[in-house]
Amino acid sequence: MLGAERDSKAILAGDPTLTKEPLRWFAVQTRSRHEKKAHAELQEKGIQSFLPLFAEKHKWSDRQRVVEVPLFPQYLFVRIAVSSDERISVLRTNGVVGLVGTKGCGIAIPDVQVERIQRVIEQKIPYNPHLYLNVGKRIRIRGGALDGMEGILTAVNGDQTLVVSVELIQRSLAVRIAGFEIEPV
Repeated sequence: MLGAERDSKAILAGDPTLTKEPLRWFAVQTRSRHEKKAHAELQEKGIQSFLPLFAEKHKWSDRQRVVEVPLFPQYLFVRIAVSSDERISVLRTNGVVGLVGTKGCGIAIPDVQVERIQRVIEQKIPYNPHLYLNVGKRIRIRGGALDGMEGILTAVNGDQTLVVSVELIQRSLAVRIAGFEIEPV
């Protein structure tokens, strides 16, 4: 009983060895074109920060240059404890608008989602940004024989399919859209 009392007093006193929260990934929204500055400042503060970048060719009238730009414009990731002083430090960083989530508190991102992005970048696998498409959302095909066709995106056994419907008679047909460029409607 004495050990349990000592542990509860230590927690109330703020003993860091007993109140250590696990670190979680959070998305941070930044001001436009402030991702790299915020990332650098967060690292200077000792906060684990992750800013995925990709190479993009920029063309000016007199030259071309490959520039590294954020994969997700106006967003970066930090790994912090939920109720720590680091959260306040993140919010006080130049260029940071807030944590993504309800009431500025932020909602933790599952570790595996950020780790997948990190793994692709570390393995130097070619990648580019892509529109986020939800299964069940209306999409439009761009280019090819089906250019302009609209329908609902579905996935069956990992295959993306466009479902084209005649709403009046409530009948549909499905077309595999592997290889077609699509966009949300």
